[in-house]
Order: sequence, then structure tokens, then C-alpha cells
Amino acid sequence: MADQYSTNEEKILKDSHTKEIDLINRDPKQINEDVVKVDFEDVIAEPDGTHSMDGVWKASYTTFTVSKYWCYRVLSAIFGIPVALLWGFCFACISFCHIWAVMPCIKSYLIETQCLSRIYSLCIHTFCDPLFEALGKIFSSVRVALRKEV
Repeated sequence: MADQYSTNEEKILKDSHTKEIDLINRDPKQINEDVVKVDFEDVIAEPDGTHSMDGVWKASYTTFTVSKYWCYRVLSAIFGIPVALLWGFCFACISFCHIWAVMPCIKSYLIETQCLSRIYSLCIHTFCDPLFEALGKIFSSVRVALRKEV
């Protein structure tokens, strides 16, 4: 039983590090849907009455699309791996700080404030509750009558 649990645990650990990558849908959570999805029509548009020659318009479209495509490919080929390494390091540091510093501080703070909140609650119930209950009984017999005088 222990061997089976250990094997399953190792398999889960191995699967999380060797996850298959989807080469078709590279933005499954659509985090860049509105930001970098820029086409020719989103940047360059000619209103009615101001049109260039059809050949210029087609050549401009082709130039924009091809240059954007190849510029991105070249930049990602040159800088993709170093930037991925940098972001991996950055998020590893953030995770480390969160796990080893932030959460223990928050947990410690919650433990300390729980103790203080009990003391505060005890003081409120001991001193304020009787005072406000007495004030409530005093003012409970007050009656207000509105009359309209002419």
C-alpha cells in the first residue's frame, strides 16, 4: 500500500514537470487576447473619400503583416529563451518569498490578532454591553409625537 502511494506521488510529481505543451493553442487562457492581437485593419484604415491606389493598399497590407510576423519570430528566437529564463527566475523568487516569508508573517499576525481580538471582545462585552443596555432601557420609554399646528 505504501509503495503504491509512493509511486502515485512520484507519478503526479513527474507529470507536473513534464506537462505536454499545446503547440496549436498557445494562449489557452486568453491572457493576450485584447493586448497584442493587432491586425493591419486595427492600425491603418482609410476613410471613405481618402483611398490610396489598390496596389499600394495591398502592398502595405502584405508589408505590415509579413514584417510583423517575421520581426516577432526573429525577436522571439533571439530573446525568447533568455527572457523565459529571467521570468522563470523572477516568478521562482516571488514564489519563494510568498511561501517562506509572506505567508508565515500573515499566519503569525493572524495568531497574534486572534489573541488581541479575544481580549478586546471581552472588554467590550464587560464594560460596553451593560452601559448600552442601560441606555437602551432609559430611552425605551421616550415617546415622540408630531403635531401639525395651524
